[in-house]
Amino acid sequence: MIDYNDVVKKQVRAWKIRSLKNENSLSRMTKGIQVKINKKIPQRVHAVITHTVKGIIHSVIFSLKFIPNEPPSIGLDLEARDRLAWRTLVKYRKIASLEGAGTGAGGFLLGMADFPALIAIKMQMLFELAHIYGYDTRNKEERFFLLYIFQITFTTADQRKHLFPIIEGWNEVALTDINWEQFQKDYRDSLDLRKMLQLIPGVGAIVGAWANYGLLRELGIAAINCFRIRHLGLNEL
Repeated sequence: MIDYNDVVKKQVRAWKIRSLKNENSLSRMTKGIQVKINKKIPQRVHAVITHTVKGIIHSVIFSLKFIPNEPPSIGLDLEARDRLAWRTLVKYRKIASLEGAGTGAGGFLLGMADFPALIAIKMQMLFELAHIYGYDTRNKEERFFLLYIFQITFTTADQRKHLFPIIEGWNEVALTDINWEQFQKDYRDSLDLRKMLQLIPGVGAIVGAWANYGLLRELGIAAINCFRIRHLGLNEL
């Protein structure tokens, strides 16, 4: 009989390997296009993103805004938690897609409004996933863990090399600090070509739905695997 935990360990290792792979030529080319587009995006857009990230970080650490009403799940095995987690990811992907389509259809100004809304949706999903895996987000250490999940998703392969040991060692040493400047820079730079195209009139609705769906999927998969690492005590993969 196949042991579910053994299957999960293989999946987590495969995800980590993919996450640490250096960018291929297509990714570098896309990044170059993104840099050119970024230079043409008005400074107020970048200001909105920076202000939003700062506000979200403050809300995550110091407020109860995102804490779910339902208490953390207890008495479930990993397979049951994973099933609930995947359903939650599907739910939030749909929410994010609708948000992206609605704001993208509105052109530049509404496209800008999607940035804070999308971050809030991402954070709400992370808090809900934490409770599914039995971690109480009323504890400050757990809220910091969510920020590290967020950062490890939206950063470079080089930065992930420094972040994975933090994730893998969290059960032994939980941190209550984070490099705020790096966090903001990583997220701003991660708003790739998908999100920038959302600001273009005429195609914004389609691109907005597609971009938000993809970004939520990436974050959800990262979160599920990070919680699996803690659940199974995988200090070294």
